[in-house]
Amino acid sequence: MSTISDYRTYTLVSTVERVRKLSDSIEVTWADNRVSRFHNLWLRDNCPCSECNYSVTKEQVFQIADVPRNLQAETARPNPAGGLKLVWDDAHVSDFSPEWLRAHAYDDASLQERQARKAKTRPWLANLTLPIFQYDEIMSDDEALLAWLTHLRDVGLTQVQGVPQQAGSIKPLANRISFIRESNFGVLFDVRSKADADSNAYTSFNLPLHTDLPTRELQPGVQFLHCLLNDANGGNSSFVDGFSIAHALREEHAEAFELLTNVPVEFRNKSRTSDYRCVAPVIALNAMGEIAEVRMANFLRAPFEMPEAVMKPFYFAYRRFIELTRESHFQFSKRLEAGQMWAFDNRRVMHARDAFDPATGDRHFQGCYLDRDELLSRIYVLERSV
Repeated sequence: MSTISDYRTYTLVSTVERVRKLSDSIEVTWADNRVSRFHNLWLRDNCPCSECNYSVTKEQVFQIADVPRNLQAETARPNPAGGLKLVWDDAHVSDFSPEWLRAHAYDDASLQERQARKAKTRPWLANLTLPIFQYDEIMSDDEALLAWLTHLRDVGLTQVQGVPQQAGSIKPLANRISFIRESNFGVLFDVRSKADADSNAYTSFNLPLHTDLPTRELQPGVQFLHCLLNDANGGNSSFVDGFSIAHALREEHAEAFELLTNVPVEFRNKSRTSDYRCVAPVIALNAMGEIAEVRMANFLRAPFEMPEAVMKPFYFAYRRFIELTRESHFQFSKRLEAGQMWAFDNRRVMHARDAFDPATGDRHFQGCYLDRDELLSRIYVLERSV
């Protein structure tokens, strides 16, 4: 039986020194004296052999329900590569490399190490040092592309300069990551004042801090806004880190934070030809209880519907969230000039636009969306080779 490797590579940290069979698990002592315990079912479930995994897709074909729940290893010993070799009581053989086994060990020390290495969001305030990148370098150099995408993931707001000032120039840039997510506003959308506007974005007046398309079950994860022309007076861009706002609210008023994470509200996006609605909380937590998403666009919100006893405290929480976004020490503001582009995490960073005077000059931005999954996938693939 051959071993099926996934697409990742793993560093050799240590080799297996000793192996001991327990009643329901295998205890491994590494050469660096770390002790890791692996349950029998976990080891059998992750067997890397070609009988358990399809070599073409590198995906598992084995299912744990195919073996007894009290499965035992007949023999367990280090293999010649310094990994672990098991012969199960049904004669099946599992042979693990030391690199893979250590990378997936789940003893306390190993779990803490992996948690420390995980990408961390970097909260920011008005004094943000804006990460700036050059279009030509991103388009030609994978290392520059990876650096940009890593900052976009961790900081949530970046600027790209030197973007050609022709309509459609953001499409090849977005395609350096993946495919564009189309919406009812198109594959690319033009942000300019027009008389028959179907969104407040297509007017000249102030647009308050918001995330785009909160009316969708899944808000777009990444937004690009490319400036083609900006000759009008006004129209500066402002951003706040929604995660910083959420953290501040939790520290200041835990009950208000809990209401915004647990009580859903309805967001609506209505036009003459479409009607999108989504019911979700303003702040969403992931499976680990971490802040993962902010959903806010007051101009796209339906009237609140909730029990009478909840309404008053919820209004306090909702108002306080908006009040925090208006505090100057949270707001990063900057005018975008022709040839520059904002790239930001739309499920984290709220953006706004000052009112502008169309009589003083033209203002034309072009934008598009990608999903967060596409950003993360591109980072993972680039990390294999860069």
